[in-house]
Amino acid sequence: MSQPSELQTPKAGAGVLELLRQFASDPAAASAYGEDCLKRTQRIEPRLKAFEYLPRDVTAKTGPLGGIPVAIKDIIATSDMPTTNGSAIYRDHVPAADAWVVARLRDLGATIFGKTVSTEFAWRHPGPTVNPWNPAHSPGGSSSGSAAAVAAGLVPLALGTQTLGSVIRPAAFNGVVGFKPSFGAIPRTGVHPLSPSLDHVGFFARRVDDVAFALSLLAGTSADDLHGRPLPAFTVDGAHGLTPLAKPRLAVARFAKWERAEPEQKAVFDRMIDRLRSAGAVVEEVAFAELDAANWDAINTIMLSEATTIFSGLIARYPDRVSDVMKQHVESGRTKTAMDYLAAKAAQAERQKALAAELDGFDAVLTLPAFGEAPRGLDWTGDAEYCAPWTFVGAPAVALPAGFGKNGLPLGIQVAGLYRNDLQTLRVAKWVETILAFDPGVPALARP
Repeated sequence: MSQPSELQTPKAGAGVLELLRQFASDPAAASAYGEDCLKRTQRIEPRLKAFEYLPRDVTAKTGPLGGIPVAIKDIIATSDMPTTNGSAIYRDHVPAADAWVVARLRDLGATIFGKTVSTEFAWRHPGPTVNPWNPAHSPGGSSSGSAAAVAAGLVPLALGTQTLGSVIRPAAFNGVVGFKPSFGAIPRTGVHPLSPSLDHVGFFARRVDDVAFALSLLAGTSADDLHGRPLPAFTVDGAHGLTPLAKPRLAVARFAKWERAEPEQKAVFDRMIDRLRSAGAVVEEVAFAELDAANWDAINTIMLSEATTIFSGLIARYPDRVSDVMKQHVESGRTKTAMDYLAAKAAQAERQKALAAELDGFDAVLTLPAFGEAPRGLDWTGDAEYCAPWTFVGAPAVALPAGFGKNGLPLGIQVAGLYRNDLQTLRVAKWVETILAFDPGVPALARP
């Protein structure tokens, strides 16, 4: 007769809270699930190419995240696995210590499920990962492997990072939930920097409840990350998840770039607004004209200036191991003056403060996460312009799957909130998720 754990091994696409409830009633299912994740990954990985390194031990540990496999973006240090930063320079590099967030995951009992492909130093030069919905298309970036691994049902939770749009955009392209917390909510100690004024640690999962649960456990501060600012503590009910913020007042931000969005993306967005209004939300169009005008030039000035400081020496030492894309990135940074940088930083502070006034009376913002489906080909990870405003001001943002485009690839929507109002933003996203009731499922590439 089969053992209960064999009968109850969770299926691909199960969420974190769903799994934890099952593990509580059948502890043996946790180790069975880890083994199943590894077997499925080994079967799919030759086509998906989401991982740089796979774990050797998936034995379930004890703790609040006991039995949960968590994939780690490969710019986040792991002391027992290589951390390549998506670069040939670090191909065999094993850090001396875990990143703060990895150490915290281990303390919580999570299974560190290998390292996922990142673009080179989390910038534009892509790795080999394909989109699991159509391997001829990009998975987005820079958190390419993490988004694809969750979409394929290989892991229920993965870490990513965002400096422009590297969590929200790939989440939308892969049909999963992506969450970028407020700037400074999770310490970046042990995460390779791209732009310290903009870098965020975030998550990919199947449900809003799962990213909220992850944040409730992983938010914190580190003396080694001077940008950190603690969030108000909160808990997530393991049985029921977050309480949705019913009938919220929502601001719609289309921005001047709206006309560049694909028709199918616009249609999905407008249908969503109609459904939310019908369910009782108050939805109003808001221009955010100053944020729209200022954010793209300013965020790129900050990023290019800081990245040039970080990478100039590395390029000088290893010119043959750095992509032309990164070299061009640094050359662009050298054109920025100190006055350009200071003006951009001033604009960042001004827009963050102004957004609080502009959103007075609103619970969150609805906008696009991208212009449409993932681009065809693997040489470009997509446009981040719809993600940049919320990264620029350090605001929490959630990508939710909402439909499919003309090529059968996922389309999403984005819910953003006020800086450090992460819990409220997540509660709004939970309500939107509930009303939309859209589950893209697992792509054909990942099915038996």
